[in-house]
Amino acid sequence: MSSSTTPATRASAVAAVVLGAIVALAGCAASPASTPAATTASPPSTATATESPVTVEELGAGDSEDAIDVEVDGPVTVTYRRITLEPGAGTGLHCHYGQLIAVVESGEFTHHAPVYPDGVHVYEAGDTIVEGASYVHKGMNLSDDEVVLLVTYVTAEGKPLAETDLANCDPIDPVIE
Repeated sequence: MSSSTTPATRASAVAAVVLGAIVALAGCAASPASTPAATTASPPSTATATESPVTVEELGAGDSEDAIDVEVDGPVTVTYRRITLEPGAGTGLHCHYGQLIAVVESGEFTHHAPVYPDGVHVYEAGDTIVEGASYVHKGMNLSDDEVVLLVTYVTAEGKPLAETDLANCDPIDPVIE
């Protein structure tokens, strides 16, 4: 990178490399329609590091009709979690210092955020959720079944994954209160 590259540009590049590596590793397995959830493959014949098989377990996949652009000032921390919300449970109001991408693994997740025209959107299994930085939102399980989310957070290093002190977030949009 040139000496005129800004820290934000470098952080965006790092985030792009990390996400690219995740996508590349996920792409090493055949499509889920043709393989079981866990796939064992032999390394290429030129492999020298190990002769052991490589195992890839697809934890989830989701679709988004919109483009996804992840930009977080760096340095960044990438965290991956499986989050389960029991019936009636919710995240409470919060915001993020970075961005996250989630896949609904199972259930029906009700998301209240100012990014939707009417302030609420319901996501189902296989849907992708993208949350940006700073805006106050909450998620809820209003169904009778568990909701399971697979979540990747890209957060500025040293910052919490979720900020619950709303004074550190954008002003609350009345549509989600």
